[in-house]
Amino acid sequence: MSKFALFMKQNKEQKPNETYAPTATLKDENGNPLEWEFRRITSKENDIIRDECTTEVQVTGKPNLFRPKVNASKYLAKLIVSATVFPDLLDTELQDSYGVKTPEDLLYAMVDDAGEYQQFGVWMQKYQGFTKSFDDKVEEAKN
Repeated sequence: MSKFALFMKQNKEQKPNETYAPTATLKDENGNPLEWEFRRITSKENDIIRDECTTEVQVTGKPNLFRPKVNASKYLAKLIVSATVFPDLLDTELQDSYGVKTPEDLLYAMVDDAGEYQQFGVWMQKYQGFTKSFDDKVEEAKN
């Protein structure tokens, strides 16, 4: 038996998908909010999303000195889109029904209540394993 036997991939616990109803405005035939299905994203996927949402900003009064700045709203939308299994936010028929062309714009159109979207973001971050919300981390980094 290998000294790494317990670390082998077949011993790694697979986390199940979960469902959540992000908005009360989309309902089934019985009037219940529609549940969406979500998957966990990998650490690598998260890094890619974060990198796509990060820009270099010049430090005021310091020529040639830059710091990274993450667009938190863009990051959260991309995180949600990447984690969504159902409905398929990449589906052009669904996008066309809302008059949008990107999965992020579709997400905003489908969950258009600001309070619901905020709660959805909090739920998604907890589901993905972040114990503090992204906004909390941004505030912490500022101080």
